[in-house]
Amino acid sequence: MNNYRILVQYEGTRYQGWQKQDSTDNTIQGKLEAILTKMTGEFVQVDGSGRTDAGVHAVGQVANFHLNEPVLPQEVMEYLNRYLPEDIGVIRIEEVAPRFHSRLNAVEKTYTYRVINSNIPHVFARKYAFVVEETLDVDAMREASRYLCGTHDYKAFTSAKKGKKSTVRTVKDIVIQKENDMITFTYQGDGFLYHMVRILTGTLIEVGLGKRKPEDMEGILDSKIRENAGPLVPAKGLCLMEVKYH
Repeated sequence: MNNYRILVQYEGTRYQGWQKQDSTDNTIQGKLEAILTKMTGEFVQVDGSGRTDAGVHAVGQVANFHLNEPVLPQEVMEYLNRYLPEDIGVIRIEEVAPRFHSRLNAVEKTYTYRVINSNIPHVFARKYAFVVEETLDVDAMREASRYLCGTHDYKAFTSAKKGKKSTVRTVKDIVIQKENDMITFTYQGDGFLYHMVRILTGTLIEVGLGKRKPEDMEGILDSKIRENAGPLVPAKGLCLMEVKYH
């Protein structure tokens, strides 16, 4: 049994997210599995580092799969890229230890969220950024972001329904950069809850608009109540940039 690790990029605009679903074959995982199954003649399961939502993009998604018969990594990569649609690409492949698992072994992830802070159309960035026309106070958002870093219970910042899984995560850093009228939020952490990055961004935007104070972040975290946090911003601004392993 040979274990292959791949680095995948995709523009998520027209897909129903990473995870395969019974109701549609229009998912990233589904596309990869269908091609590998065609190549080998038997079902191949592809495990991703995380389940990006419908409309979310990835520059550095990591996935792995096992093949019963050895195939040269370069041949697998060429076969995948020959049959994948042009908005999905495998940019690296390697054989790894049999027990490597892209999700279970991940130790850190980096996401970015892009905001166009202008009322002037950005024709070529429109699929990859959320437009906020009112001027955002970047310094206030940066101050608020400091309250959101560290190890906390982020229950207020997830859309997930009640479950047994822990909602405690460690956010290592949140960096907010502005270049002309493009604002990029970069999040680094050991893992992120369902919709967490998009809700954190929505809350920080409200700070930038003057609707909340930076110090309000402490109370939102302590409340553990979703309704106390900001809105869920659109998926199109979110991109998985990197997944790190030991």
